[in-house]
Amino acid sequence: MRPTAVLRCLLACTLLSLSALAAAQAPAKAPPPDRRIALTVDDLPWVQLPAVPTASILGDHRRLIAAIRAAHAPVVGFVNEGKLEADGKLQPERVAMLRDWLDAGAELGNHTYSHADLHAVGLSAYEDDILRGERQLRPLLQARGQTPRWFRHPYLRAGRDPQTKTDLARFLGEHGYRIAPVTVDNSDWIWAAAYLRTGEPHPAKRHRGKPHTDALKARLRRDYVKYMGRKLDYYEQQSQALLGYRLPLIWLIHANALNADTYGELIAMARKRGYRFIGLDEAMRDPAYERADAYTGPAGPSWLHRWAIGEKKPASFFAGEPTVPEWVLNLARLDSE
Repeated sequence: MRPTAVLRCLLACTLLSLSALAAAQAPAKAPPPDRRIALTVDDLPWVQLPAVPTASILGDHRRLIAAIRAAHAPVVGFVNEGKLEADGKLQPERVAMLRDWLDAGAELGNHTYSHADLHAVGLSAYEDDILRGERQLRPLLQARGQTPRWFRHPYLRAGRDPQTKTDLARFLGEHGYRIAPVTVDNSDWIWAAAYLRTGEPHPAKRHRGKPHTDALKARLRRDYVKYMGRKLDYYEQQSQALLGYRLPLIWLIHANALNADTYGELIAMARKRGYRFIGLDEAMRDPAYERADAYTGPAGPSWLHRWAIGEKKPASFFAGEPTVPEWVLNLARLDSE
């Protein structure tokens, strides 16, 4: 071998050794953040039932079920059995809608019969409404070797005093239920109302004009997904500020046309942010969910905010939560959230 070739070989070996040494001394790449989220859907089989004919919402329902199948993400749906009836009679096609959820791999929980407001009806009537809300649900699940085990408060109103909360928790435990909290709260129902009204002229003078177009519906879908992304960011920040880590979040949406048309985009948006979809069981294993719900006010806030209220966090702690834009409120014919 010529001397120049030897020198080149030695130089190459030296450079390789230096590169290997630098790589060994470089700090290890940090693992990606642990972002986990459980998805839940309220007001099954459909928000607008029983006020509308079943046939009018079946297309939307089928799109939602197809999107659930395609997403391959665990989901728990919460049933209002009153929506299964029309004029006091059980509607088989609405029960079949619940079977569609089960066939798609979803789990079903109890959301009371009538979507009762605990703060309005009182504990005794509320407990009756819970039991009335499992007359179809329990046999549906038993036919598949399951039992109803999750309960969610309508309006997220969970009691105006500690004793009511304690008594309700005891009642639910006696009937095999656990409360399913919500840590990603939002106003998807306002966006959904706006979405339904995009084909209607507004009766108010300042909104008169041609009915809204498909382009506006597309804008609603696009901005709604962005709004939900900001909600995920906000509640992740809240969990870090309150708990010091990223809590496995529990996300609430509703069974409505808007979510039927954006379900896949919502899942994709969350995954792009690094979220891994998990079951409600896994989320609830986090010890934070054993914290007491100290909130006894009239509203239904996120459990993160309930815990923060229990710790007497200042008003500044709650600042910055994303809100529904005014143009969406106008479409929904609402003055505020």
